[in-house]
Amino acid sequence: MIEPKAPHLSNIEMWQSWKEERNIEAKKQLVEQYLPLVDYVTNRMVIGLPKNVSKDDIFSNGVMGLIDAIDKFDYKRGLQFETYASWRIRGAIIDSLRQGDWVPRSVREKAKRIEEAYQHLEQRYLRSVSDAEISDYLQVTPKEFTGMLQEIAVTTVCSLEDPIREEDAETRMSLLVDEKAKNPDHKVHEFFLKESLVKGIERLTEKERTVVSLFYYEELSLSEIAEVMSLSPSRISQLHSKAILRLRGALAKQKDQLMQKS
Repeated sequence: MIEPKAPHLSNIEMWQSWKEERNIEAKKQLVEQYLPLVDYVTNRMVIGLPKNVSKDDIFSNGVMGLIDAIDKFDYKRGLQFETYASWRIRGAIIDSLRQGDWVPRSVREKAKRIEEAYQHLEQRYLRSVSDAEISDYLQVTPKEFTGMLQEIAVTTVCSLEDPIREEDAETRMSLLVDEKAKNPDHKVHEFFLKESLVKGIERLTEKERTVVSLFYYEELSLSEIAEVMSLSPSRISQLHSKAILRLRGALAKQKDQLMQKS
C-alpha cells in the first residue's frame, strides 16, 4: 500500500493532539502524512478522464476529501484511517466531477443505450452476450461499437461508486461492503441486490472478470492491468467499460423490480 511520511509525533499522538486539543500543527502533520494517499487515489481515477480535466484539480479536490476525513474520523474506534479516507477522497473527487458536468450528454446517452442493450439481451438469453449481438441490437457495425466503448470509457471509471439510481445515496460498491444490521426490509433488498451483482459478475467474460478483480480488489491502475494481461491500455479500458455496463444493467433491473414490489 502507501507508505505515509514519517510524522514528527507518533500517529496516535497526532490524533490525540488534533482531536483533544485542536492543535492545528498536529492536523497539518496528519494532512502531510496522508497526502500520498490522495496522490494514489488521484492516479487511479484520472485514467480515462478527458484531457480537459486537470489532474491538479482532481488532486486538490482529493485533498479537500482528506481534510474532511481527518475532521470526521474517530481514532478511538480503532478503525483503519486509510480505508475511511480513501472513500472520502474518492467521494470528493466524484462530487467535483459531477458538478463540472465533464461528460457530454451525447456520451451519456450512448452509455445508457449500451447498458440497456446488455440488460435486455442478457435477460432474454440468460447468458453473456457477444459484441456482435450487442452491435446487431444497436444497429451499428462492430467498429462503431468499439468506437462507442472508447467514448464512454470516461463514464465507467467511477461508476461503481455512483448511486444505483440518481435519487439514491446508496452506491453499487456499498453492496460489496458489510454494514451494521439494518431493518429487515432493507436487508431483504440488499440481499437480492448482492445476489444480482454476483449473477452479473458470473456473466462477465473471463477477461472482464479479471479486469474488475484487478481494478477494484487488487487496486491496480488500468495501465498496470494492461501490463499484467499483456494487452493494450485501450483494450483494458474497453473490457472495463463492457464489464461495468453489464453490471449496471443487471443492478438497475433488479433495483427497479424491488422498487415496484415495495
